[in-house]
Amino acid sequence: MNIALSLLSRARSHPELLAVTDSSGSLTYKQLSQNAGQVAAGFIQMLDLHKGDRVVLFMENRREYLEALFACWIAGLVAVPINSKLHPKEVNVITAGSGAKAILTSSTLFESLALVMGEVLDKPVLLSVDTDLYQKLLKCDLMQCEACDSNDLAWIFYTSGTTGAPKGAMLSHRNLMNMALQYYADIDFIKPGETMFHVAPLSHASGLYALPHLFGGGHQVIESNFDTSLVFDCLSRYQSVTLFAAPTMLSRLVHASKSVANPRGNVKTVLYGGSPMYLSDLLAALSLFGNCFFQVYGQGESPMTITGLSIYDHIGDQGSAHLERLASCGLARKGVEVRIVDEAGQDVQIGEPGEVITRSDTVMLGYWQNEKDTSLALRDGWLWTGDIGVMNHLGYLTLLDRSKDMIIRGGSNIYPREIEEILLAHPAVLEASVVGRKHDDLGEEPVAFVVTVNNQTVTSEELDLLCLENIARFKRPRQYFFVESLPKNNYGKILKTELRKKLT
Repeated sequence: MNIALSLLSRARSHPELLAVTDSSGSLTYKQLSQNAGQVAAGFIQMLDLHKGDRVVLFMENRREYLEALFACWIAGLVAVPINSKLHPKEVNVITAGSGAKAILTSSTLFESLALVMGEVLDKPVLLSVDTDLYQKLLKCDLMQCEACDSNDLAWIFYTSGTTGAPKGAMLSHRNLMNMALQYYADIDFIKPGETMFHVAPLSHASGLYALPHLFGGGHQVIESNFDTSLVFDCLSRYQSVTLFAAPTMLSRLVHASKSVANPRGNVKTVLYGGSPMYLSDLLAALSLFGNCFFQVYGQGESPMTITGLSIYDHIGDQGSAHLERLASCGLARKGVEVRIVDEAGQDVQIGEPGEVITRSDTVMLGYWQNEKDTSLALRDGWLWTGDIGVMNHLGYLTLLDRSKDMIIRGGSNIYPREIEEILLAHPAVLEASVVGRKHDDLGEEPVAFVVTVNNQTVTSEELDLLCLENIARFKRPRQYFFVESLPKNNYGKILKTELRKKLT
């Protein structure tokens, strides 16, 4: 089944509902579905695309993003969304790797992309949605939705590539529909007219969760960039607002809330994930917004759907059991199996660390034209995530680190996140990241990079004492580097590879 049919069904039943709003105006469900159907026809008739061809979507958050996304599916094409903050050369690599036949972009990104694409022999069609040509696509006769098998490819999700060349996780129509259904089962049932506010990139988590909201009749309010004042304004202006936020965004909202009269506004649900949410930051966010949080743990390879910490599970007395639960990423989602295994694929004991593996109808088909990495990631139907975690006797999963970030000191495993949680408990510490440094005798030793709040002074001795009061002596950092900021990629994830380079 073509996933676009769910949008078209909503457009038939509620044509006058607002579907999308951005700075240029609003579209009803009828208008959005018509635009998508006409652009789909233009893809086929004017751009000479054929079923199964890949189309790169490289533009800022805007209503044309969703328009073009559904146009791809109506035409039976495969969407390749790319974060608009990536460098044109990175876009070129992904475009070439996916064999895309067309790139849809914006006027602000067109020229720099065209310069890079000028070096490519077999160039894809490069089209700005701000041109007359795109308007001509919108004037094509409406096409009927292309018939697709549930396992046909719908979206290629490229990894951020912080540890090497990006890999394209192949997501089928079935994968995306299952993700949407699991949203309804675990997180929220969407009523027509409710709001989802998009400030995180539509190319990633926020855009993925636009799907269940559109299928349910939700109103997508889109901003091109994250800004705390825009978020607080949206929360006050719209009803029943759902927001997806990376942990760094939530931290900024907490710090900016002091000048806002009613920061919570009309928030319904705050979804967070994508990188670790440290306990101190989560407690501050809960204090500000109340019990409206749902933590999502997933990967591009299993979009947004491995485990979840429910709104109910965020409620508690801040006793030890509650804090342990808040430090976890919750329980396996509906229809999802999660195990913790050793290198041989055998289940480890409860409470013992191992690699997280998962199996469900949301798990990708494999990596695009990459049999080697596919065979490593998918084994006997299970996705090996590369994340190290522990599961308690109640089934709650706590992530420790990526396997590549684990520090082995004298044969003992040290998980940086455990140390980072302790350091962030100090009121003067804003951010902290722990990495391993080579040691001639022990193999590796932990060191910490620390950013303080408003350049406050904190000593290594203070942080050392804090660690010694909370974790084993061998885990404490052997050196503290106080820095103005931590290197991050375009998704807000700390680049530990860059921190390790500073140690060589």
